[in-house]
Amino acid sequence: MRVARPVVLSAEQQDMLESRARARRAAARSVERARIVLLAAAGMQDKQIAAKLRIMPEKAARWRNRFLDGGLAALDKDAPRPGRTPTITPAKIQEVIRKTTQEKPSNATHWSTRSMAQAAGLSEKSVRRIWRQHGLKPHLARTFKVSNDPRFTEKLEAIIGLYLNPPEHAIVLCADEKSQIQALDRTQPGLPLKKGRCGTMTHDYKRNGTATLFAAMSTLDGTVISMCDDRHRHQEWLKFLCVIDDVTPPDKELHVIADNYATHKHPKVQKWLARHPRFHMHFTPTSSSWLNMVERFFRDLTQNQLRRGIFRDVEELIMAIGDYIDKHNDNPKPFVWTAKASDVLEKVKRARAVLDNR
Repeated sequence: MRVARPVVLSAEQQDMLESRARARRAAARSVERARIVLLAAAGMQDKQIAAKLRIMPEKAARWRNRFLDGGLAALDKDAPRPGRTPTITPAKIQEVIRKTTQEKPSNATHWSTRSMAQAAGLSEKSVRRIWRQHGLKPHLARTFKVSNDPRFTEKLEAIIGLYLNPPEHAIVLCADEKSQIQALDRTQPGLPLKKGRCGTMTHDYKRNGTATLFAAMSTLDGTVISMCDDRHRHQEWLKFLCVIDDVTPPDKELHVIADNYATHKHPKVQKWLARHPRFHMHFTPTSSSWLNMVERFFRDLTQNQLRRGIFRDVEELIMAIGDYIDKHNDNPKPFVWTAKASDVLEKVKRARAVLDNR
């Protein structure tokens, strides 16, 4: 008769196993394993333990041996299981990845799970799992634009320098215009928000005119100077510069950050700036409007006030914009710039290197 290996417990091991065997909130498998070892230490054989605990003798022998080889810690670990043999080979997975990243379907601009499953001879679920494991999302695309301005570095460092280290006794303003803001009215009244249903509005609309918002945001406290007009020529830009000149302290130097729009550099604008030497213009590089922080304010204005707004005429639109800016100025919060010029330049260099190698 085959005799199992004897189990000898120390006093500490005995106490810990008895405590675990009596535990009411422990996992059932943990309690069962503790009882197996305690019965083995009492001199019982594997068949006797199996009969007492109503388990298979092999299970009793397995946990007896694991305890003898690994101690108490071995009772908390399950041996790795091989699982089902994969039916999709590594070569097939690489084929799906190659097709996804290097090829396009004949009738579309990007792959879907259905088209890839048909092309690769797999199920949609398998394709979806492969894409998820390798971080592939063919249905998504992001836009980008790398500036080709020959003075990109110079302009970038100057503007970020104003953000991170603004000059003393001066005001830094981010200025721009949001043109062609449409006064849109819906063709039918929508339904209000209620439990179990979101608010609704018709997909079509009526245009009731447009307006242009001129805004200059202070980087110090986030307050916004604004003006609305029906056009955005150099005449309106000059009018807005006069507004800035009137509402800001006359003893302060003004550093105005704006984009390369032609109206900002019109000869009449240049003459006006020459007569007002406290204005210092800083133009963002070409295709780099993201450097102008007033664009963040325009985004919030669009999301919070304009996108779902209903305006029966331009006057109502201008009033809504004015109310939003007034409430913003009651409790202004500046947008804080954190990226260093060196970090931005490094990112642009990497983007240019990728474009050059394509």
